[in-house]
Amino acid sequence: MILTRVLLIALPVVGLMGFAAGWVWRGDRAEGNEARQQASVSAAQVAQVNEARATEHAQAQTLATIGAKHEEDRTAAATVPAAVVAGVRDGSLQLRDDLATCNTARLSQAVAGTIERDQAAQLRAEVAGALVQIGRDADDHVRACQAVIRADREQ
Repeated sequence: MILTRVLLIALPVVGLMGFAAGWVWRGDRAEGNEARQQASVSAAQVAQVNEARATEHAQAQTLATIGAKHEEDRTAAATVPAAVVAGVRDGSLQLRDDLATCNTARLSQAVAGTIERDQAAQLRAEVAGALVQIGRDADDHVRACQAVIRADREQ
């Protein structure tokens, strides 16, 4: 009879212990699965961040290259006015007549004295050099802007 009572008490206790052990094992297993899932999500996020950083670095490098080229063009453009003035003076460059007609306040060259004609010719050459530099600067600026747009569209 004592054995029966012990068995009647021990059987539910053993069952509860088995249930508790199974519950703990199941919980540990679920926590392990959740930890693995979080680790894979974290790895994916790290990969995304690294990819975004690589893209940003590539874009920054492209824009730096474009900027350096633009600065080189701006530096080279500083020599353009002197070259145009020298070319006009030595005859290797000729100006169009419409540049001469821009100055309507001057007397015609037929009436003007020799000194005024020489000064006008010198001024025309200098104005031509400045105009060429302005045009070149504008072209360089437009090229740099277009390169930035192309680089942005490629990525």
